[in-house]
Amino acid sequence: MAVEDNSVRLDPWGAGDLDLLTALNAPGMTDHLVRPETAEQLADRQRRYALPDSGMFKIVLVATGSAVGSVGYWEVDWDGQRVFETGWSVLPGFQGRGIATAATALAISRARALGEHDAVFAFPSVENGPSNAICRKLGFTLAGERQFE
Repeated sequence: MAVEDNSVRLDPWGAGDLDLLTALNAPGMTDHLVRPETAEQLADRQRRYALPDSGMFKIVLVATGSAVGSVGYWEVDWDGQRVFETGWSVLPGFQGRGIATAATALAISRARALGEHDAVFAFPSVENGPSNAICRKLGFTLAGERQFE
């Protein structure tokens, strides 16, 4: 089942989406992450993303049907509580158009509809201005700066 707004929809990540995952793992796309990952790590990530109810989605443009990124949510422990974390990535040619913001809003709605956790967190690097802007647009509260591995 696809979740739609007027510009993007979220399709469940599928078995045929390794090429998209590889493109999202390219140099320049992972400057603020631990990645890029090896081919083996990508194959494992692809396997996990394609599992039913993985919480991972490809971002698809409604107008063209083109897959242009990924967004998802997953459970993490944060300061002694279970919460959802969310993350997103959009291919370079489609950045700056509000696609990540719209897709992340859809993913957050989906996560909240599960009724499992009271909070959704995002952890963009402090140097990642565009992702921090998305957080502000979506109403995230800045809880401070932390070090991550």
